[in-house]
This record gives sequence, structure tokens and C-alpha cells, in this order.
Amino acid sequence: MTQVIFMCGPAGSGKTTASLRLEAAGFTRLSIDDEAWRDGHREHPLPDDVAEQMRARVRARLIELVASGTDVVLDLAFWSRAVRDDYRRLLAPYGVVPETHYLATPREVVLARLAARTNAGPDEIVLPRAVAEAYFDGFEVPTPEEGPLQIVSGTAPRITAPTEP
Repeated sequence: MTQVIFMCGPAGSGKTTASLRLEAAGFTRLSIDDEAWRDGHREHPLPDDVAEQMRARVRARLIELVASGTDVVLDLAFWSRAVRDDYRRLLAPYGVVPETHYLATPREVVLARLAARTNAGPDEIVLPRAVAEAYFDGFEVPTPEEGPLQIVSGTAPRITAPTEP
């Protein structure tokens, strides 16, 4: 059966590092940040219309992959239960029950990682401190009532994604 993993956590929690490990194990990784970077967007938060376009692109690709039986890791924030539930509804007709991997990373670690970003790639987008704090403080931690949940330490050593020339 096709597996879909929701990589869940605020910006800077380690989602891309964990997603890259799953990609190395055979999953296809989808990321709104990668899509936005390819289109030349170098600042976050994205304008609403751009963010919606990126989400639509990722959702369409997700359905294509699931329909073909490909395992997928979604390298997104999944910052609210409503967003997670929306993706669960999207996958339900395909018989897929996604598993949420929540990156439990301390606030000070997240803020330090974000402060060290250099805009060198899609997983290095610089966020103003106030935005980073708001993202962390507004994040809704997933619960077991939502479905399969794995809590992952977000303090593992970092891996970087290859960047396109």
C-alpha cells in the first residue's frame, strides 16, 4: 500500500532533513518551498496568490504520485490541524491514511537555525525574527486523535538538499 508521510513542524524544525532521509529511502519528496524557489521566489511569507499556486501544484503532483502507487513525503509545515485534515480528505478516496511525523524541536533551536539561514536555497529562506516567532508560536502540535503519529526529535544533524544550477 502507498505510504504518505506528513512532515510536520514549524519552519526550522528539521522537516527537510528528515524528509531527505525518507527520500534517500525511496520516497518522493514534495515541497512548496522547492516549487517557490524554482519559480524565483526568495522571500517568505509568499504572497497569498503565489502560495495558493504552489499548494495547488503540490496537491496535483501528490495525487498523481499516489495514483501511481508511489510513496510520498510531504515536506510542508502542516502548521494546523485544519491543513492536516484537508490533506487527509484529499487522500481518503485513494485509501491512503497518511502518517504524521512531528518534528519536536525546542523553540530556541528553531529560532537559532532560522537566524543562521542565508537564502542559499529553498531550505535556507531567511525569515525575519518576528515572523519566525509567530510561526513557532502559532503552530498547532498534532495529536494522536488525528491519526497515525510519530514524534521525531528535530535536533538531528542537518543534511542539505542538492540545489539546481
